Amino acid sequence: MYNRYAENRGWKVEIVDANPTELGGFKEIIFTISGDRVYSRMKYESGVHRVQRVPETEASGRIHTSAVTVAVLPEAEEIDVEIDPEELRIDTFRAGGPGGQHVNMTDSAVRITHLPTGITVTCADERSQLKNRQKAMQVLRARLYDLKLREQEKERADARRSMVGTGDRSEKIRTYNFPDGRVTDHRIKLTVYQLQEVLNGNLDLLIDPLIEADQIERLKRL
Repeated sequence: MYNRYAENRGWKVEIVDANPTELGGFKEIIFTISGDRVYSRMKYESGVHRVQRVPETEASGRIHTSAVTVAVLPEAEEIDVEIDPEELRIDTFRAGGPGGQHVNMTDSAVRITHLPTGITVTCADERSQLKNRQKAMQVLRARLYDLKLREQEKERADARRSMVGTGDRSEKIRTYNFPDGRVTDHRIKLTVYQLQEVLNGNLDLLIDPLIEADQIERLKRL
């Protein structure tokens, strides 16, 4: 869905790290999106996305519910977050899983641990250890920047709760219901019966109303 949305808007998507499951899905996937006004639109995707569907293996037609948590972090510049190299532990190891034999022959994968916070980032997508290290640092800087922002925002909890686009990541924000072909965004109580369009990348059906609602809330506070 996000790949298709990025393609529709002319954005570039790069995989940083992925942990595929044996069932063909992902336990976790980290990717970067670059382009015009990416964060101003994608920030509304942070939260819990719930899926309701009837699996092919379900003989009785019972609806199964699953969920995925999405975290959208703005990319931080070096001036935003100062990282002391002495506070980093950098480990290299051989990448496993998909990627071909060449990846597995060299210690190209990189794991960076920020000792003061315990934040760990792994990147094994590139064949080059240097490129993996650069991508891992990019994600680490974004996570530290996000941590810094969230600490600041604790002081403005009341204002944060009233904002549409920056809800807590544990909050259920959207439901994708396959039997009814509908998508519901719970923050603004919007339901559209265009599930396939949304999955094909037409996220503007949801993001445009979210932006409008967020702007109205901000104007009210002013």
